[in-house]
Amino acid sequence: MSSMSTSPTEIGDSHPPPAWENHSARFTAESNSSGVVIIAHGELDASNASQLADYVEHCIAASTAAVVDLSGLEFFGTAGFSALHLINVRCAGAKQRWAVVPSKAVSRLLRICDPDNTLPLVESVAAFRNTDGDDPNPNRLFQLVP
Repeated sequence: MSSMSTSPTEIGDSHPPPAWENHSARFTAESNSSGVVIIAHGELDASNASQLADYVEHCIAASTAAVVDLSGLEFFGTAGFSALHLINVRCAGAKQRWAVVPSKAVSRLLRICDPDNTLPLVESVAAFRNTDGDDPNPNRLFQLVP
């Protein structure tokens, strides 16, 4: 994959934003009436996990719902889990509905890193759209209280 010099935070205000890629991953986004779909292909590791979180944040800025389709990932490292946790915190703070479509690699790591299933998972983009505005996992949003 070719490397792009543009970071997700430098993309500007285009919606959906242009694709982002580095040597091991590519992120794209598609907007429609029910929200935005962010699609990742390749490998998600320490070299690009924070870029995914930033790309998702940019994509959902003008949307009320988002699905992060990771079904095209062949490798998913612990930095990817940290990125998903950050996305979850950002979406919870913005009261945005979101979910993840995992690949086998993502599911394998989440069984270890997220045994309580706090991240909202769906089987497919269509399954997310069929929730009709209902949160696919209503117990995932947590609020810190003093």
